[in-house]
Amino acid sequence: MNMADNSSAGDAAAAVNQSGDIQAQNGQAVAGDGTNQQPQQPPRQGTWQVLKGVAFRMFVIYMIMSFFRGRSSDKTADTTESQSVNSGKFAENLFAKGTQLDMRIYISEDEFFSDFNNSKSLFWELNHVEYGDWEMGELGDGTFTHTGHIEATEGMMNNGSIYMHVYFTKHGYSPDPSKRGRFARKHTVKATKMINRFKKRKFSKTKNLLTGATDATPEMLKIAENEGSVEILSHWHPNLTVNLVDDHTPWREGSVPQPLDQYVVFHASGGYFPIVYINDYWNLASEYTPINDTTPQLLLTLTYTPISLLKLQFYAAQNMRNQWTMLLGDEAPDDDEEQDTLKRAMLETNPYLLGLTFVVSIVHSVFEFLAFKNDIQFWNNRKSLEGLSVRSVFFGVFQSLVVLLYILDNETNFVVKVSVFIGLLIDCWKITKVTTIQFDRDNMILGIIPKLKFQDKASYTESATKHYDMLAFKYLSWLLFPLLIAYGIYSVIYQEHKGWYSWVLNMLYGFLLTFGFIMMTPQLFINYKLKSVAHLPWRMLTYKALNTFIDDIFAFVIKMPTLYRIGCLRDDVIFMIFLYQKYIYPVDYKRVNEFGTTGEMHIGTKDDEQKGDGDASPPAVTDGDATPPAVTDSKPQEEVQTPVEPKSAADKKED
Repeated sequence: MNMADNSSAGDAAAAVNQSGDIQAQNGQAVAGDGTNQQPQQPPRQGTWQVLKGVAFRMFVIYMIMSFFRGRSSDKTADTTESQSVNSGKFAENLFAKGTQLDMRIYISEDEFFSDFNNSKSLFWELNHVEYGDWEMGELGDGTFTHTGHIEATEGMMNNGSIYMHVYFTKHGYSPDPSKRGRFARKHTVKATKMINRFKKRKFSKTKNLLTGATDATPEMLKIAENEGSVEILSHWHPNLTVNLVDDHTPWREGSVPQPLDQYVVFHASGGYFPIVYINDYWNLASEYTPINDTTPQLLLTLTYTPISLLKLQFYAAQNMRNQWTMLLGDEAPDDDEEQDTLKRAMLETNPYLLGLTFVVSIVHSVFEFLAFKNDIQFWNNRKSLEGLSVRSVFFGVFQSLVVLLYILDNETNFVVKVSVFIGLLIDCWKITKVTTIQFDRDNMILGIIPKLKFQDKASYTESATKHYDMLAFKYLSWLLFPLLIAYGIYSVIYQEHKGWYSWVLNMLYGFLLTFGFIMMTPQLFINYKLKSVAHLPWRMLTYKALNTFIDDIFAFVIKMPTLYRIGCLRDDVIFMIFLYQKYIYPVDYKRVNEFGTTGEMHIGTKDDEQKGDGDASPPAVTDGDATPPAVTDSKPQEEVQTPVEPKSAADKKED
């Protein structure tokens, strides 16, 4: 019922659209010998409009990971005997709490760093860092900050990779393996991360269909012609955080729970290295700037701060979720904007309200599932179409088809395409429930393919529903067609499109998002004419209305576009009219319900049952002067078991 998504179709057809496909390397702590790193994907989040989807995905991912965790446990049981012996020992953190550490951070274009003698590569050196001290620094919160500039090389300005190598060593030791006597692999922990992001800038060859003008610059058009519609650019963010996890939990090798298992690195001696996490989670995608010849120097501000294992689990869970969403094909072009919106909400919203938001999002998903279930059940069991708008069902198929063609014409992730396609199939299935579909073999298409013949069902044509349905759409067309023509004129004059086909899809899609709620009004008109609402699927409508009310509450609590808030309110108005009609129209026992029965039939059945019970037990004579009922059975009267009161003296005298 909620059709509150008011994003303009013209926004999807902008001349130049940037999307952020990010390639980064996980800041995983490894031993000083340079063990290979695991790639890290950027956090992908949704806005409030998809928070319910995020909650559902988290549940699905949890179930999948629980399954694989069970499988991995089985595999652990089948390992070799030596591995079983090692797994039985608990490993301790190699760095005790309070250990004095030295931190060195190098910036390089090489993924595997070895140029320790190059002073230009050393960006920050911090000595005497006490491990586990949360009160260091100028502010007494365990935080240190360093700001500097990086000289951008020719390779960096031409989409080269930039890596940051973080080394923590015990005080007095060096991370350089060539310095014998000062290097110890056991006392060195390293983390590497690619700190620039490669983002795709897409060039849509759009133009004004009437004038041929476009907002794209000549340089962009030249790039689009020479290199194609996609250009990969390296981007830079001036802030990064280095986190050293303060945790001394004893871990057993092979039994570290996911997703922490990819961060805990064990040493041959039986201990494990402290976890170093290079954190860019709170860097908004909108704050990244391109690296090119106009940026000879790159500003970088690094912050060191300790974190707890709980916070690391949060970041690790986000990284794992990103990997699963990548496997599911969730690479929407507007993902950067969505995750920025959610991060802003997490930073600016009260924590209690934010927690309530996630809980309500799960409830929202449950209501959506129940609404879907009851909608299918309603149409599957429906035997009479009296009181239902059949034309609205056909319009729903048209609307779903327009949305599917629109997302196919524009770049959209695979999950959305599948969900919209399934919705279209369900709408097509509803047509088989409201009409009789036959193959007309007398009129063949190209002499091979039989035509489809749609015939209204008797319960729809024999009642006044069909007349009222046609009348409602007639009145509605007087309003819709002028609005559609006006919107089409506005779109072709002021917006750019790839072609006339795209213009038609963008116009229809934008129009349906803006005025689609009007298509719910024919059912209101039919209810008004029939003076009844008994034929409506009230369970489904109730669940959808609850979801709409939830959207209303959070639309005014969380920062959202004004059009989205208006969209929520307009759906509430429609449902309130439904409720008002349910209040003013009494129960019509002659109305056929979705099971093909009426209230009179149920009442008649009860009366018949009561009448049958009365025939089985003849009424007792309560009045002494009353005449007993005549016995029509051929048996003697004394055999008739009819309870009577004792006769009076006058009766005996008459006898």
